[in-house]
Amino acid sequence: MQFDDIPKAELHLHLEGSLEPETLLELDPSLTRRDIADNTGYQDFAGFLKAFVWENKLLRTPEHYAIATRRLVETLARQNVVYAEITLSAGVVLWKQQDLEEVYAQVWAASQAAPFPVYWILDSVRQFGVAAAVPVLQFAASHLDRGVVAFGIGGDEARGPASWFRDIYQRARAAGLRLTCHAGETCGPESVREALAIGAERIGHGISAASDSDLLRSLRESDIPLEICVSSNVRTGVVPSLKDHPVRRIFDAGVPVVLNTDDPALFVTSLRQEYELLAANFGFSDDELAQLAANSLRYAFRW
Repeated sequence: MQFDDIPKAELHLHLEGSLEPETLLELDPSLTRRDIADNTGYQDFAGFLKAFVWENKLLRTPEHYAIATRRLVETLARQNVVYAEITLSAGVVLWKQQDLEEVYAQVWAASQAAPFPVYWILDSVRQFGVAAAVPVLQFAASHLDRGVVAFGIGGDEARGPASWFRDIYQRARAAGLRLTCHAGETCGPESVREALAIGAERIGHGISAASDSDLLRSLRESDIPLEICVSSNVRTGVVPSLKDHPVRRIFDAGVPVVLNTDDPALFVTSLRQEYELLAANFGFSDDELAQLAANSLRYAFRW
């Protein structure tokens, strides 16, 4: 199968984690490739978060965010991506004391020039707490007519339980926002259950659900998709090795699976490579890969 022949969507994709070395050099010409390699290498999830923050700090101006968006859109277009929901870490923009209105105006304008529909998920950082999520929610709700489609939480799920954000999610739903939540990546199935309890319609990662047959059945029966990011989970060490990844078990259990890249530059991958990886290492047939591509459009919030 020619993977680029399949129309598909990216639904779990962080703008700040998409900065390829060439883009970083465009943002800051004083950098060297050695600087980039030294600051984006890591051995575990904590190291990955450090690399993510380092890259994020290089987005110093609203125009930098626009450049990042344009480069990401170009990469997606080359892979026959026909729809994308890109996550902007609005919580980090505010943490950096940047003007979120100006930053979002730039990424929205840049994404409108894409040859396919692009919408935005605004993300709050779990470990920053509920108070820090309020302005992200308010901003997201006020920009539903300008490309924002959903609200979510990411970051360290152990230090920011989903249950903290129950009221925030209720407010987001009432405002008309769709809901996603990182869960079950570094914590167990109880984290996925918490995300479902606060109203998440899609689960970012969710791979720990594989150890809980009741939870898998609930996800299947409720038609809640897991946004699976195989290379991400291997590179951050949340699974011991590629062969240990539960994507095959989750798919075979009938849980809706959507394949994504998460932070493609930091994980040295692409959506094309993720499809190839499933074919080569988990025995996914052409029909099954076509089903994953169809899922990516079926579970999009505004396709």
